[in-house]
Amino acid sequence: MSAHQAMLSPDELEAALRAVGAARYHNLHPFHARLHGGKARRSEVQAWALNRYCYQSMIPIKDATVLTRIGDSAMRREWRHRIEDHDGQAAGDGGIERWLKLTDSLGFSRDYVISTQGILPATRFAVEAYVHFCAEKSLLEAIASSLTELFSPQIISDRVSGMLAHYDYVSRDTLAYFAARPVQARRDSDFALAYVKTHATTPQTQALAIKALEFKCDVLWVQLDALWGAYVEGHLPPGVWDPAALHEGQMRQKVAL
Repeated sequence: MSAHQAMLSPDELEAALRAVGAARYHNLHPFHARLHGGKARRSEVQAWALNRYCYQSMIPIKDATVLTRIGDSAMRREWRHRIEDHDGQAAGDGGIERWLKLTDSLGFSRDYVISTQGILPATRFAVEAYVHFCAEKSLLEAIASSLTELFSPQIISDRVSGMLAHYDYVSRDTLAYFAARPVQARRDSDFALAYVKTHATTPQTQALAIKALEFKCDVLWVQLDALWGAYVEGHLPPGVWDPAALHEGQMRQKVAL
């Protein structure tokens, strides 16, 4: 959308945002087709879970930066749900802990996962770029960037059903992170969409909201590009997790390639 285009109605703006997801969401990436279709080697599943932890662990930090910029107490209470969903209300609770149970089940040392020392450079750059975006752009843009959650319930359904059907080393228990996410994502995206439709009140701010969502789609897409190049095609950058050259402290058990 050009900043010089006519003002969209709220419903037209929603349609434009949903069109971004239809064209650019990472469910369209070939890595996801490979992962969900049972074509991924175990080492690819492991690399995906290891690298995705970096993204998951930074989501509450991203949301905390947004929280500091919200002046309305009712809105802050609403936004805090996002942090609580990932960090939990107590030790051993929350989405990050459930993601670590997935990496545990795939054989990784928890200390190694938390250190993020073996993740791909593109993963780190993309995740850091997202946190900086939400800290430096307008509140409208930060909130609009979260609207990838509009599209996540379907990809979660495909991911869980596909992985359970094709990989005997995962279970509903090890994929427990995804059980709560569709409900959380719908709640959060409903709130964010209402905010964007209410506050994007000029062609210029509507264009910024759409571009913010495109940026977030790029953040998710580039992480899968990096996984494909490194673990499908075998072009490993220096210093990342290498399933063929294990080092003490990385794994809890021998990797099956």
